[in-house]
Formats: sequence, structure tokens, C-alpha cells
Amino acid sequence: MADAITLLKDDHRSVEKLFKSFEQAGPKALKTKARLVEGIVRDLTVHASIEEQIFYPRVRQDAQDLEADVLEALEEHHVAKWLLSELDGLDPSAERFEAKVTVLIESVRHHVKEEERSLFPAVRKAFGRPALAAMGDALAAAKKGAPVKPRPRLPDEPPLNRLADAGAGAVDRALGTLKKAKASR
Repeated sequence: MADAITLLKDDHRSVEKLFKSFEQAGPKALKTKARLVEGIVRDLTVHASIEEQIFYPRVRQDAQDLEADVLEALEEHHVAKWLLSELDGLDPSAERFEAKVTVLIESVRHHVKEEERSLFPAVRKAFGRPALAAMGDALAAAKKGAPVKPRPRLPDEPPLNRLADAGAGAVDRALGTLKKAKASR
């Protein structure tokens, strides 16, 4: 299994591919853009959830000199989750659809750049390989139950975020199962 930083960077690469595909889609590719935004919403929601449940609390606990970086990251997540919630299900022909996606992409790219240039190297230095590997396992496990729909009003810090995300993740998966069942009829 990948260590925590490798897993989070892999998520960043995956979302960046969706961003680039969105940016390359033509102005009339509304169905494609809707599908890509659906993937962006899902992937970023899961990613934010696992960082907030596992990664950030552990960094705050064991590398307290990185507290300001984590607090800034949580605020960046907060802003992104509001945009994700506005984009979730928004018709791609809506007047502000493209603008919202563009602002989201710019914001997330900024967040990723800060994490990868500053926070992640400092975390790698502060934590040993075994701790990062164990955290990577915990992040991977948390992905399985993480919510896939953004809920910016839910708490973003433990212990309440773990409870809220577990419930939201279960609801999201149940609704996804129902949606698939209806579509197969």
C-alpha cells in the first residue's frame, strides 16, 4: 500500500486529469463536461474527507509547527466544498457553470501546489516511513466509506467529521445503488 503522501499525490494527479479533460472539452460538449464535473465532485469530496478525517488531525497532533498550514488547508477545503456543492447537479448550460468550474480548478490547483511544495515535504520530514505507511493504510480504508457528495455545512474536524462523514458516505452509497437500480429498469 502507498504511504499517505503518495496516496494523496495520486489523488491530485487523478483530479488534474479530470481538470485538463474539462478544459480541453469544446464549448458544445455539455454532456462530457457534466460527466467530468460529476467525477471532479466525487473525487474531491472523497479526497477532502479523508484528509480531514485522518491526515490533517494527525499532522496537527504530531507536527504542531505545521498547524498554520493545516488551518489554511482546511479553509481552502471549506471554499472548495461550497463550490462543489453548487456544481453538484448543476446543468452545464447554466450561465455560471463554466465560471464556477474555472474558479474551482484555480483554487484546487493553488491548494495542491501549496501542499506538494510545502506541507508534504515537511510532513515527510516530521514522520517516519512506518507512520506514513500506516497513515496511508488508514486513508485508503477511509476512502471506502467516505461521502461522494459535498456537504459544506458538516464539521471538518474530528471527532464530529468522522461520524458525519460515515453517515453521509452510507447515504451516498445507498442513493447510488438506488439510482443504478432505477437506471437498469
